[in-house]
Amino acid sequence: MFYLAIDILGTIAFAISGVLVAMEKKLDIFGVFIIAFVTAVGGGTLRDILLGATPVIWLQQPIYILTIIGSVVFAVFFVKQLKYLRRSLFLFDTIGIGLYTMVGIEKGLAADLAPIFCIALGTITASFGGVIRDILCNEIPVIFRKEIYATACILGGASYFLFKMFPIEVTYAYIGAILVVVLIRVIAVKFHISLPSIYRN
Repeated sequence: MFYLAIDILGTIAFAISGVLVAMEKKLDIFGVFIIAFVTAVGGGTLRDILLGATPVIWLQQPIYILTIIGSVVFAVFFVKQLKYLRRSLFLFDTIGIGLYTMVGIEKGLAADLAPIFCIALGTITASFGGVIRDILCNEIPVIFRKEIYATACILGGASYFLFKMFPIEVTYAYIGAILVVVLIRVIAVKFHISLPSIYRN
C-alpha cells in the first residue's frame, strides 16, 4: 500500500508538470490530457513493454487513469497558483525520478537482469515520460540537453548496488539510492552544474 501511494503521488506530480508544459504551448483540453498522460505513465509503460509485462500497469489498475484525470482537472483550474509553485513541483518531480528509478531497478532485479540493465530500466522508468512529453511539445528532451537529469538516475541506480555491498539492510540501500538521485539533481540545478557540450563556438 505504501509503494502504491508513492507511485500515485509521483503520477500526480508528473501529470501536473505535463499540464503546465501543455498549457504553455496553448494546447486544447485533449492535448493537455495527452501530454499529462504520457508524462505520468510513459516511462512505466516502456518499462513494462521491455519486460514483457503486459497488459501494462495502467491498463490493469484504473486508479492511474483516474488520478491523471483528476490531476488535469485540478491543474487546469488552478494553473495560475501552480505557476507560483514551480520550485515545489521541481522538487516533487525530482523526488519522483528518485523513486521511479528504484521502482524500475526492482522490476529489473525481479526479472533477473544484470545490474547494468536494471540501472538502464530504472532510468527509463524515471525519465522516458518526460522524453515523450518534450518530443510531442516540439522541445529537445531535457535528458538530451546539458541538464543533469538521467545522469542523476544512473548514478543513483549505481549507488544502490554499491550500498548493497555493505552490511546494511536492503531498505537502507534503497532509501540511500533515492537520496543520491534527489541530491544530485537538486545540487546540479542549484549550482548550475551541467554536462559538457561537445560543440565549440
